[in-house]
Amino acid sequence: MRRVRVMMMVSLSSFWLYEESWLKPFARSLLWFLGFIFWGTAAALAFGGVLVIVMYENYRYLFQESFLSLPGWLAVAAALILLPTGVLAISISAKSSRYKQGVLMYLLLVLLCLEMSSAVLALFYTVRMTSEPKRTLDYLVYQYNGTHSEGPGSRAVDAVQRKRQCCGAQNYTDWLKATAASWQLPVESCCKKYSGCRSDLRHLEQLFQEGCLKKLEDWLHFVMTYLFWCCTVLSILELLAGVSNGILMRYQPPHDLRFLDSSTFS
Repeated sequence: MRRVRVMMMVSLSSFWLYEESWLKPFARSLLWFLGFIFWGTAAALAFGGVLVIVMYENYRYLFQESFLSLPGWLAVAAALILLPTGVLAISISAKSSRYKQGVLMYLLLVLLCLEMSSAVLALFYTVRMTSEPKRTLDYLVYQYNGTHSEGPGSRAVDAVQRKRQCCGAQNYTDWLKATAASWQLPVESCCKKYSGCRSDLRHLEQLFQEGCLKKLEDWLHFVMTYLFWCCTVLSILELLAGVSNGILMRYQPPHDLRFLDSSTFS
């Protein structure tokens, strides 16, 4: 019976030594690789966040939701935290430290919270904002007061048509429904960069003929989808970093413990 116990203990110790021989170097290499990945993906995440913020600032009059820019700000905050997280991951892969490993775990948890919140909000707004721009844009086209009007609604319509290179909600004929039918559109922002363009329907080649609604919805969908997938992929990578860090912590004994052997009592 005693011999069986000894054999089991020897087999178990051999298994732990074999596991440590490949698992610890693998976790260290993976953490080192992810540290560099975090630096690169921080730029991609910050770019997505800035796109959301700029989109809201450019078209805020078309969106009644005042928190549309929130996922963008969360993404920018996460991108800033990713930079020291990457440095810390590379440092731990070179030389493990309980304090550094604990700080890395905390930063990874904060990043997961920020990125998952940003991803959920981006997905939520993608679904919710599909009908809102149509109602607002149709109303603004109907209420348009002229290109040189100081009204915020008129300026918003002109800004959308210039930035997205479009005319009307569905197409340029929306302006004919909103005003008395004529050969002259009431807006100059439908013009391409032709000299002497007067929004004349007899010269359609000088006008943007595609509607703004589809372009606006496509841009909103692209920006939010980009941010969603950035946050999702980064969350998966951070989970891998957390697992790698946990493996290294497993093989890193606390500094205040001392192993006892027979020589201690001699």
